[in-house]
Amino acid sequence: MTQKIIINEVGPRDGLQNQSKLLSIDERLQLIRALVEANVDHIEVGAFVSPKAVPAMAGTDEVLQSLRGESENFSVLIPNQRGYELARQAGAKTVAMVLYASEGMAVKNVGMTKLRAEQDAEAILQCAKADGINVVATVSVAFECPFDGPTDPMIVFEAANKFLDLGVDNLVIADTIGAANPAQVAALMNRLVARNGAGKLTCHFHDTRALGMANVYAAVEAGIRRFDASISGLGGCPFAPGASGNIATEDAVMMLHAMGFETGIDLHRLMVASDLAETLTGAAPGSRAKAWLKPHLLKRAVA
Repeated sequence: MTQKIIINEVGPRDGLQNQSKLLSIDERLQLIRALVEANVDHIEVGAFVSPKAVPAMAGTDEVLQSLRGESENFSVLIPNQRGYELARQAGAKTVAMVLYASEGMAVKNVGMTKLRAEQDAEAILQCAKADGINVVATVSVAFECPFDGPTDPMIVFEAANKFLDLGVDNLVIADTIGAANPAQVAALMNRLVARNGAGKLTCHFHDTRALGMANVYAAVEAGIRRFDASISGLGGCPFAPGASGNIATEDAVMMLHAMGFETGIDLHRLMVASDLAETLTGAAPGSRAKAWLKPHLLKRAVA
């Protein structure tokens, strides 16, 4: 049987948060629904963060309200307990919270120590369990921090194990600034899979150093079957210097299909969503394979 890989589309949140052009709520919904048309089932649709800090995510409650009932797999990012309460009130089914593998990133991103952020995450997890809300925990700067330098893999390993043991529904290993190489990815993910199994593990890569897809391959070889990706390569963290675009969803889907995996995503319709992302933002880099993909898919459609 063909093995399934889940793509969690983060473009409508991670992809848009650092863009100079702010999209309206209607434009954000257009992008999300174009992704749904391409059979993208898992989508991070927004964030309950301060609109002063991240103005691109203002109105996420309205986005969720407009999408109510359309999918159980839409998620939203939350930075703290207040964000969790807002997400719960808005009807979120899945929340994503961030852990930190470095002190520098914790202080810069949320203004607290790494330990305090972890303690807050534990409290949120307990609330979410009581409320019947799924929780995704992301270990950010898992390979390198723009402030503190290379990350000790043991810090990531221990944080991941702790929150998997506490019962998070999914644990994301995030190469926030695109600093990882395939050997590092293989070493860490093989170790995590050996200890926890692959079922609740996700990888999140950026393509800063043109190693994004190589890192996906290394993670696939380690047994990972779930990845974050961003339509048209949109992305970048406003609080992490050097965090350029995420891996492009089109590139990831193309490679995985070529390798014989199934994602359930319609690549032709995904290109339509990619074109829309470029039109709406005016700044999406586009996937590396897009120049080849578009005419190739058109030929196949005609044939």
